[in-house]
Amino acid sequence: MTRAAGSVALLLLGAAVAAGAQSPPRDSATTVDPRSWVGEHLHYDAKFGLIPLGGADLLVAGIDTIQDTAALHIRFIIDGGNFLYQLHNEWDSWIALSDFTSRRFIQDHNEGSHHYHNAYDIYPDSGFYVRHFEDADSVFPTSPQPLDDAAFFYFVRTVPLEPGQRYAYNRYFKPDRNPVILEVEGRDTLDVPAGRFDCLVVRPIIKGGGIFKEGADGRLWISNDERRLVVQIKSRFVFGAITFRLSKITTAADEADPEK
Repeated sequence: MTRAAGSVALLLLGAAVAAGAQSPPRDSATTVDPRSWVGEHLHYDAKFGLIPLGGADLLVAGIDTIQDTAALHIRFIIDGGNFLYQLHNEWDSWIALSDFTSRRFIQDHNEGSHHYHNAYDIYPDSGFYVRHFEDADSVFPTSPQPLDDAAFFYFVRTVPLEPGQRYAYNRYFKPDRNPVILEVEGRDTLDVPAGRFDCLVVRPIIKGGGIFKEGADGRLWISNDERRLVVQIKSRFVFGAITFRLSKITTAADEADPEK
């Protein structure tokens, strides 16, 4: 589909979906204010068993304007590997502050000899998303209140989590991958380079690909306090499971005063 034809398709699909779609009730949320995350930068070391394997960064780069609305710019970057295998993956997500829905999502992944790039614009009000690929656009229906892979790192920080509970959300922006499952397996006390944390252990499951696909057997350790920090991430890649441990926390105040 050419970009001109794509624009016509957007209008037709948007009108059709919007006419029949109804938004579900908002998920109950904690008192976390997403604006408080701006400038937060979580640094992780990465290990394959006991072998150091680079690191990762999860950060809120700022607030941008996407589709005429203020949106958090989320970044998740993995940079690691060894002489046998190199890994550099980046996820960029823009989440609207008005309704906490994804508006743009970009993946740029280099895993060994494989490289792939995906770029999406997501239109929750009209009920569709656009996949941009080279000189062509493809248009698909999206879910109500859509979220992408990177957005779920922050969504999980806004919802109540009770040990032993299993939550299902029909919010992944590609409807055929719903529901996204969050299983709260229990509590754990972690000692990581950034300190000691009482955590909730969450198993996210997203159908298809990604860091939390079913076969990745991924886990998130979320601090059981008002900050709801992502303290540890574990996921399985081609060559085995990697654990990302929180090594440093940088805030907007730290950036403003480097000597603090």
